[in-house]
Amino acid sequence: MSRSRKIVILQSITVLLSVWLVNQLADRFRVQFDLTEEKRYTISDATKNLLKSLDEQVYFEVYLAGELPSNFERFQNSIGEMLEQFSIESGNKVKYKFTDPAQATNVQARNQFYQSLIDKGIEPSNLNYKNADGDKMEKVLFPGAIVSKGINEISINLIKGNSTAGVDVVLNQSIEGLEYELAASIAQLIDGATKRIAYISGHGSPDSLEIAGFRNTVLSKFELYNVSLSGRKELSGYDAVVIGKPTQPFTEREKYLVDQYLMRGGNLIYFIDALSVNMDSASGEGTVAIPYQTNLEDQLFRYGVRINQNYVLDVNSGQFPVVAGNVGSQPQIQMIPWPFFPVLTNFSKHPSVRNLDAILGRFVSEIDTVKAVGIQKIPLMTTSPYTKLLGPPVRVAFNDLRDKLRPERFTDGPKTVGYLLEGSFTSLYANRLIPKEFDKAKFIEKGNPGKVIVVGDGDIIRNDLDPETGEPLGLGVEPFTKTTYANEDFILNILDYMVDDSGLIETRAREVKIRPLDRVKVQQERTKWQLINLIVPVLLVLLIGGLKWYLRKNKFARQ
Repeated sequence: MSRSRKIVILQSITVLLSVWLVNQLADRFRVQFDLTEEKRYTISDATKNLLKSLDEQVYFEVYLAGELPSNFERFQNSIGEMLEQFSIESGNKVKYKFTDPAQATNVQARNQFYQSLIDKGIEPSNLNYKNADGDKMEKVLFPGAIVSKGINEISINLIKGNSTAGVDVVLNQSIEGLEYELAASIAQLIDGATKRIAYISGHGSPDSLEIAGFRNTVLSKFELYNVSLSGRKELSGYDAVVIGKPTQPFTEREKYLVDQYLMRGGNLIYFIDALSVNMDSASGEGTVAIPYQTNLEDQLFRYGVRINQNYVLDVNSGQFPVVAGNVGSQPQIQMIPWPFFPVLTNFSKHPSVRNLDAILGRFVSEIDTVKAVGIQKIPLMTTSPYTKLLGPPVRVAFNDLRDKLRPERFTDGPKTVGYLLEGSFTSLYANRLIPKEFDKAKFIEKGNPGKVIVVGDGDIIRNDLDPETGEPLGLGVEPFTKTTYANEDFILNILDYMVDDSGLIETRAREVKIRPLDRVKVQQERTKWQLINLIVPVLLVLLIGGLKWYLRKNKFARQ
């Protein structure tokens, strides 16, 4: 065997061994480089710590498979990529598979499977699209997953976003929220309902059937307690405290308990109605809304906000049933746009509300900020630009709204109706007497860092009753049209933010940019780029072939 042949064989063996060694190392030590601008393939440290803490396998079954339009294929790929990252970071303790719910052998079996997914809380989506051949297709999708660990399982819906923005935007927003939704489901399976939420009872706040939806929503992730302030010496032992739609005044001792809870680093959420209106008196010339006397105005003012005694009317609104006439003895009900019920779709980029779907408000008041040293004030949600402010005396009448809503009459611009306040708060009782039954030596004037959320609508936590059965509806479900708004997601998101001590909620701030082609430019330059793609490769082949022919010709000429 010639020496040159031995060299070739040795080189070939070396190359093969090198490829084998690289594959072995790549399989054992997975390394990837995220070169995207927004780091879409990099998960947060909070998620990594969660995954590394897993002591047994977590299994995801994602119900998004089969033939899908391109935008849902992108969504499916993003879910797979995120779960693959989870698998790597967890040391293969995260397993997953994609299932097509439509694979059942017959219609009856398929419908039964569909119903089982709905019963588990996975919401279906009816999709109409064109396939690659241009044929119109209709498909029922279940873009969600069942997450299980041991004998425990929960369901999650993966489509999360502002439905008014269009399908592609919603899917992109859902991709942005994937890390949080998937990681939060694991955290829920690990921790269970360990965070304690207090709901302050009394003061005319809704109870029983009126907050059944709120109660079920909170209990899906947290422990919830009805807490009376009467007779208490201290408000403690709760991760967050909710004050919901009070209609009667708080005493100074009750306010003091709430104040000192915040000073110890607590988290408060206020859902406040500034005005009271009797809808039974809104026919004809209408009725006048009167202020609620809750005695909380000075406390909120000290913390940094003021809820104005007005109503924000919004063209982007829900509907309300009114009697349009009678046929025989039967009243004829007509649904009219009701600007006193604004549909809130404008949210800040704060993780607690980012990419949230529309929320239904009812008789919402504007919130202003006031000076509070050391407190960061973050607007969470605003109305649409087409609003009208009704200041005192506020008259509410159906007759005023029978005509079509005209945007040119709603010119007061967007109004903020929800704020997050963060920092070290100063006590309401600084430089004033505290209630006499409390020990002044234990009084805290300047608090530990805490959080306060104030929403100018107490009805966001209140559910309606089904007009036919009298049963409580879900939170955010409109009783007549059965439209479901994202009030439930809003409640869970802000509670997650208030009690999260792992930093996991911050992953909701992830941004994935859509970089669409300029369709006008594509149309204008279509022919040019088609010619370039057709001719340039051929020219390159001819050029390389000609260059090789020229070099070979010169080589033989010198011989």
